[in-house]
Amino acid sequence: MENQSGKFGFTWFAESWNGRLAMLGFVIGLATKALTGQGILSQLGLM
Repeated sequence: MENQSGKFGFTWFAESWNGRLAMLGFVIGLATKALTGQGILSQLGLM
């Protein structure tokens, strides 16, 4: 059986992927704002 303990919880693997995906989301949010002139909340109709 493979050892899966390194991929769950507060581990280096999980935290590095969390940081990468957060940076990607931030860049996509900025690009959306630049292209449309509206923020994400405005596009969703929340503001």
